[in-house]
Amino acid sequence: MTQAPDITCTAFAGHRLIGRGTPRDVVAAVKAASEAGEAAVLVFDDADARPLEFDLRGDLAAVRARLAPAAVEPEKRGPGRPKLGVTAREITLLPRHWDWLAAQPGGASVALRKLVEAAARASEGPDRVRKGREAAYRFMTAVAGDLPGYEAATRALFAGDADGLARATAGWPDDVRDYAAGFVAGV
Repeated sequence: MTQAPDITCTAFAGHRLIGRGTPRDVVAAVKAASEAGEAAVLVFDDADARPLEFDLRGDLAAVRARLAPAAVEPEKRGPGRPKLGVTAREITLLPRHWDWLAAQPGGASVALRKLVEAAARASEGPDRVRKGREAAYRFMTAVAGDLPGYEAATRALFAGDADGLARATAGWPDDVRDYAAGFVAGV
């Protein structure tokens, strides 16, 4: 699978961290662990704990060659403002909403962009917490689902109970506990 060159990831063999860095750096540890017969070798994107898959066929050079980003053809764009990245899509509003938007300085598009930007700024903190919890849950489910205290840890995670989460994960292997905690700093 082709990976973006600027991401970082972390690999686990069971409950043990075996590699951290760019996919190009981590794939050697993943290949070695897989060839050694390690069970449950999993790799996670450090941004959101989504699993990554590597095609481990062949030698390490061949594996790394497949990680190189594929040549991207320039995207053909239609009418609009391609330099700004403007994308035309359909939205559905009630007539009174369209009337209000039409009366705004700059028209509907400007008013909608301002509303979206204001809403994005206002929800930045809660969105970051939600994404951190989702990433921690994704990782915990994949790696720690069989560990004692998993259910209590997930309840504490979504309740925003940092102390309860720390208590529930206290007996977990250090690598698993620390990686999960990295996503929820400030729960």
